Amino acid sequence: MKNRRRIAGLHAAESAIENVSHRIISVWIDPHREDGRITAIQRKLAGLGIKVQPAGRNQLDSLAENRNHQGIVLELKLADELGESELRNALADLPTQPLYLVLDHVQDPHNLGACLRTADAAGVLGVIITKDQSAGLTPTVAKIASGATETVPLYRVTNLSRALGWLKEAGLWIAGAAGEAQRSLYETDLAIPLALVIGAEGKGLRRLTRESCDFLVKIPMLGQIESLNLSVATGVLLFEAVRQRTQARGAVSRSERFEGRS
Repeated sequence: MKNRRRIAGLHAAESAIENVSHRIISVWIDPHREDGRITAIQRKLAGLGIKVQPAGRNQLDSLAENRNHQGIVLELKLADELGESELRNALADLPTQPLYLVLDHVQDPHNLGACLRTADAAGVLGVIITKDQSAGLTPTVAKIASGATETVPLYRVTNLSRALGWLKEAGLWIAGAAGEAQRSLYETDLAIPLALVIGAEGKGLRRLTRESCDFLVKIPMLGQIESLNLSVATGVLLFEAVRQRTQARGAVSRSERFEGRS
């Protein structure tokens, strides 16, 4: 199952059919389960020409690794990693306020999966990783990402400094996360075309990566612990960018809402 992963449950199955039906390899359904959603799923699978295999509860428990399967388990082909040409194509047609996440030699699959999940929630257009010394798409990463490997493009690049140069050419600012930075993320304008760069576990940004950044930001640490877990820190940084962007849009809405109010 190196290039495959299993998902379980009604919502996961519906999402897979809607978004990545071309990656569905196998489907197991409890034939004794009477459920309108199961029936609708079976109808859609039949329309796609995907054969369903009957399976009892014990077999489904085993296939789902004892996760709550609600009578259905699917096996999917893992999403493909993208390369430099796909990244350059994506950068040629960006929205007004793009947001990218760059991971510099992040090696823990659990951290990569968690970062992908957070990236999806924050509306990140893509996650960029290095060719060497980085975790890639594996069943573990896909499981931790909870579906985000299907929704967030993952680009693997040979030379990160060069890729950051492409981002700059496309109009993005490069912000590196570093504990020794002078500016807090709360004091920095992140409502701009932005690529947020996170360094490796325990090592931080490499020198060349740091030098490629336009500016550095830090998360203020008020307790005795010096740093946060990498994926937690990524979430804090990304959602501060989301907060600032949402606030900027909300200011316009509020002015319109109260226009003419006495």
